[in-house]
Amino acid sequence: MSTRPTPPTEPGVPTTPSQTVGPYLHIGLPWPDGPLAVAEGTPGAVRLRGTVYDGAGAPVTDALVETWQADPDGRFDHPDDPRGARSLPGFRGFGRCPTDAAGAYEVLTLKPGPVPGPTGEQAPHVDVSVFARGMLHRVVTRLYFPDEETSNAADPVLNSIGDPAARATLVSVREEDGYRFDIRLQGEGETVFFDV
Repeated sequence: MSTRPTPPTEPGVPTTPSQTVGPYLHIGLPWPDGPLAVAEGTPGAVRLRGTVYDGAGAPVTDALVETWQADPDGRFDHPDDPRGARSLPGFRGFGRCPTDAAGAYEVLTLKPGPVPGPTGEQAPHVDVSVFARGMLHRVVTRLYFPDEETSNAADPVLNSIGDPAARATLVSVREEDGYRFDIRLQGEGETVFFDV
């Protein structure tokens, strides 16, 4: 038996069933500068890029990848962070990029700083959401940075994942101008997703 409350309905009017994300995300969610969490040419900017794969290992060509993160000082531009974000011209902490014909995405941003958490400081990370055809809800994961070994080793969220191979799916790979973070939705090497 479900413990979820039943949403109220008008008598005689059926509720609308859950729908998959569907094609709307490619019509209504992207915008031209969505992949730019900072403007091109911003000092210290890095590219977060990767490919989204399905359970069979094929690229997902119609997914949407969203990123949300703190600024380089570990502060969020959000009312829930009473410290407030440092004023960085053009930095919004949020990016949104549809995948292309090869299943690839890319977001230009600044590397975040460590953030306080309920059980200790969390290593620099980027929250990543993926929307795709056939999914009823987005999936949420985190991108950690390979050059933050000490912080990663102490991160309470990363360390809550007992299997080292699964934990490794959250650590990006350093590239010349940024970091690669491939996302596997199912199957072998599936990325760890969080129940949020």
